[in-house]
Amino acid sequence: MKISKLATLMVVFLLTLNSFTALSQKFLTQSGVIQFYSEAPLENIEAINNQVMSVIDMESGDMAFSLLMTAFVFEKALMQEHFNEKYVESDKFPKASFKGKITEFDAAALSANPQEVAVSGILTIHGESKEINTTGTLTRQSETKLFGEATFDILLADFKIKIPSAVKDNINEKIEVRVKMNYEILQRE
Repeated sequence: MKISKLATLMVVFLLTLNSFTALSQKFLTQSGVIQFYSEAPLENIEAINNQVMSVIDMESGDMAFSLLMTAFVFEKALMQEHFNEKYVESDKFPKASFKGKITEFDAAALSANPQEVAVSGILTIHGESKEINTTGTLTRQSETKLFGEATFDILLADFKIKIPSAVKDNINEKIEVRVKMNYEILQRE
């Protein structure tokens, strides 16, 4: 019996979720949003993935993201095809992930006003891992809901994503990544 890529991703994500401490307060989303943007002289490229799974452990600050690369949607179908087949090779490297920690925040002080937080961890794309350090914000929307967002840049070369010389002017080596997550508390029974 063949297991789908989504089922495999869910199993890996649930194992990551279970690695967090059992008694701490966790917030989860299965519909987080990650966008990326490439500004280049000939054409800007933008894609959005709104099927991102993420969890935050508010006691420890541990966090994780996981997403399927094929879930990125582009304005042009040909861009999406090239992205998956030629650049990120989604058949070989079907998912991207981040596992890290939120630091410099006070979970008890979270409120409706965004609180700046520092985030550090390991981002894995195209089978390559790179340490990422950035800032973002966390906002408590209610007792059971959080909103988190961050923006940072990555270099394609860090993840061994090659750009053919024929289209070098179409794609910027530096990609802006925008993360927006609406979390809900994970209820344990």
